[in-house]
Amino acid sequence: MAGRRSPWGSGDGPSKGEGDRPEPESAGDDAPDTPEPNEPKPDDAPPKGPRNPWHQPDAAPPRRSANIEDIFRPKSGGPRNPGGPGGFGGGGGSFPRMPTRRDGKSWLPLIGVAVAGAWLFFTSAHQLGSTEEGIVTTFGKYSHTIGNGVSLTMPWPIQDVRVEDVTSIKRNTIPEGEAENLMLTSDASLVDISYLVRWNIKNLKLYSFQFDNPERTVTEVAEAAMRASIAEVPLREAFGGTGRAQVEQNVRTRMQAILDAYRSGVQIQGVEIKNANPPEKVQGAFQKVTAAQQDAQRDISNAQAWAQQLTARAQGDAAQFDKVYAQYKLAPEVTRQRMYYETMERVLAANDKVIVEAGGVTSYLPLPEVRRKTAEPAATTGAQ
Repeated sequence: MAGRRSPWGSGDGPSKGEGDRPEPESAGDDAPDTPEPNEPKPDDAPPKGPRNPWHQPDAAPPRRSANIEDIFRPKSGGPRNPGGPGGFGGGGGSFPRMPTRRDGKSWLPLIGVAVAGAWLFFTSAHQLGSTEEGIVTTFGKYSHTIGNGVSLTMPWPIQDVRVEDVTSIKRNTIPEGEAENLMLTSDASLVDISYLVRWNIKNLKLYSFQFDNPERTVTEVAEAAMRASIAEVPLREAFGGTGRAQVEQNVRTRMQAILDAYRSGVQIQGVEIKNANPPEKVQGAFQKVTAAQQDAQRDISNAQAWAQQLTARAQGDAAQFDKVYAQYKLAPEVTRQRMYYETMERVLAANDKVIVEAGGVTSYLPLPEVRRKTAEPAATTGAQ
């Protein structure tokens, strides 16, 4: 390829920093004369042939990549360092100069004093509400308890204050959500019970340091006390009535005794059983049994009412007979005749036909017609 010239320059392609230089001659040829200082260099000569589109004769030489020393080497002067050499604020670094006060002094001392004052104020002054108390600890150890109002302590981290609401009633619902909570009664029956425990903080120091999780402790103690109380009553009393109220009172008493023994600082305000139902799997059978018991109780009530009515009627008849007997002993004949008339009047009043078998008396006595004929003249007389 030595006899042909590439239209883009030398056959080996343009080299860095070199234009369209002619190919160097072989070692056997004579070396070209060294150009004089005032003579133009071969690179400055206009290229012959078609111009290489990738050749930039006037371009600067390639830049060398900066190393780590160039990045952190301080610069003197310049717009980014108006102070010249001398470190932060006076040159030598790349940070802007810190603004100064009118007298030329720095703002840093004043800013430091303001930050320290705010830190002392917010960590030393504490204002508590009417229902709150605070536990003060010095390096994590209990120091004292503060009440409502404004109180001063040493700043954090020397002293720290933990505030709790000690008056408001807390509520624990057991179990949480729709979970089943089965318990065994004294007659070996299962009952699903959900209940509510109301409590508050009695001693904040004990409440804060005796247990890791006081609310969980209250829930577990309530569960144990409820199971012990339900095991003492039959299923019917666990479902409702006076037995439920007694169970609630027993649970509250047991819980308070256990928590006081633990020195928990908790006061139980009350226990309320929300629902007491049979287990879900046998709830249909329990409903049928309950319906049958209700029907039996209704029948028993009806029978007792009917028996009371009959007893009252019999007692009334006996009292009436005693009165008649007393009159009979005084005048037997008259009393006998009067009883006969009263009985016949009561019997004949309910009959339309009366047949009398006696001499000289008509065998058929039309009493309804006689009554009607007797009533017609009376009605006519009243109309006039």
